Amino acid sequence: MTEYLDIAGNTIAYDVMGQGPLVVLAHGIGDSRHSYRFLAPALADAGHRVANVDIRGCGDSSPGWDGYSRTDIAGDLLAVVRHLGGPAVLIGQSISGGAATIAAATAPDLIRGVIELAPFTRAQSIDLGGLLRVKRFRTGYLQIAQVMFRGSLASWKKYLDVAMPVKPADWNAELGRIEAKLSEPGRMKALQAMCKTSPGDAGAALPKVTCPVLIVEGSLDPDWADPHAEGERIIADLPRGLGELALIEGAGHYPHTQTPDQVLALALPFLARTLADA
Repeated sequence: MTEYLDIAGNTIAYDVMGQGPLVVLAHGIGDSRHSYRFLAPALADAGHRVANVDIRGCGDSSPGWDGYSRTDIAGDLLAVVRHLGGPAVLIGQSISGGAATIAAATAPDLIRGVIELAPFTRAQSIDLGGLLRVKRFRTGYLQIAQVMFRGSLASWKKYLDVAMPVKPADWNAELGRIEAKLSEPGRMKALQAMCKTSPGDAGAALPKVTCPVLIVEGSLDPDWADPHAEGERIIADLPRGLGELALIEGAGHYPHTQTPDQVLALALPFLARTLADA
């Protein structure tokens, strides 16, 4: 059953399943908690209390928020952890990977660890060489630009096509659900606003993190010409010894949807280490 947390007159929607140490899931832009439809029940079956969150403006959370930065999203995630009773491990994808970094740096007493899936956690510069060399990167970049400036739902669907190089069996139904949700009033505006935010706030938080961090990149993620190199840069900006990097061959920007078994195999040992005494 979906629950709702009031934050300054707006609402954050989330589901909770399972019993045990708390794990909070947060998805990327233009998506919803449904993107964790394979991973969330597996984590619950493995002995965790899993809170699967719709980030502000997305899914069943309310639209029309004043801001959509990673710092804003981090505050919402911390509010959910406090409401449910932490400590917790945060699993954040894309924009929510950066938000999870900020949450960990802001409230080390509440966040025991962070798993970032294909995260935007550092300020980005235009990679002209990568755009020329790597077709998937060029395609993704151009489609996101159309979403950012024109609010094009067709371009978002084209981006998802390259960002999910191998589709799950339910992809046609899932794509229809995404299209219907983004057609609701205010949803595309939230997506555009998130596209325009800078990950610089998350990058500034990386040196302040005190908990373990696992970065998971897909080798075919179209958001970077070299996803593995992006993961290495994130690890380098963390305090020494806190970060580890895993690359899933053949995965795109949504490893939790495309390769949930591989993500679960990486997540469970990390969760066992970080939540052992929670």
